[in-house]
Amino acid sequence: MLNFILKRLMLAAIVALTVSFISFSLMFLSGDPAAALAGETASGEDIEAIRALYGFDRPMLVQYWEWLGSALSGDFGQSYYFKLPVASLIADRLGVTMTLGVCGISFALLTAVPLGVAAAIRPNSFIDRLSLFLSVAGQAMPSFWFGLILIVVFSIKLGLLPPSGANSWRHFIMPTIVLGYYAMPAIMRLTRAGMLDVLSSDYIRTARAKGASETRVLFKHGLRNAIIPVVSLAAVQMGFMLGGSIVVESIFALHGAGFLAWESIGRNDLPTVQALILIFAMFYIVFTFLADVLNAWLDPRMRSS
Repeated sequence: MLNFILKRLMLAAIVALTVSFISFSLMFLSGDPAAALAGETASGEDIEAIRALYGFDRPMLVQYWEWLGSALSGDFGQSYYFKLPVASLIADRLGVTMTLGVCGISFALLTAVPLGVAAAIRPNSFIDRLSLFLSVAGQAMPSFWFGLILIVVFSIKLGLLPPSGANSWRHFIMPTIVLGYYAMPAIMRLTRAGMLDVLSSDYIRTARAKGASETRVLFKHGLRNAIIPVVSLAAVQMGFMLGGSIVVESIFALHGAGFLAWESIGRNDLPTVQALILIFAMFYIVFTFLADVLNAWLDPRMRSS
């Protein structure tokens, strides 16, 4: 078990280092950052002055190693646009993104797991076909389109929910639905498949033969075992949600880390964009690592090794 954790930690460190290098390189391969910061009307002298000011005239590898060394100590530099330390700027916005991510995964689990269980109990029934429809629709429907539909219906037409902002819990209802609906299909399908497999097991037939109630059989013996891979999947989906919240936060004007990424990209704020890409990647890496460790801990063969 210890060797497994150490290997996963080493792999996570390699992935994080690779992501940081690629994201840093892409910022320079996409064009001259000095010219982008100077603007279209800037002269050659102005561009050279900006290049010298921000150190763009040095080799890219030198710039990367200096940035990486500072980033490992928590210093991501200063924002070109906001004129604030990037670390404090992200820290102020991260709470909104984390709140949205927790609400989104909670909505997905509370909706997808019961639907998956109900579909497994009554295969080929109406509830099974409904869950299949929701699963296919969730994969095919773009998040931005779904969010705009909710705004038109519940904000403009019905006036029930605020269309944007983060001033109260009501502002998070529609973004939570949009973000959570993204994770529902995979959780629903995995729950259904796990329950179908568990309900056909010998110990389930034994529990029923002993006279256990159907509720006890389903939830204590069935769901308790079928939910294990769902928990691991939810951890991975949580990483996807936090990294993919850019679209949702932009639609609903939630000033979180995702909205900050959208602002920074449009304003060529390279230090902020680089830091956010690394942080979003770390979210996914950490939650994937936790899912792998959880799976290994639940596997008796891994625990004994």
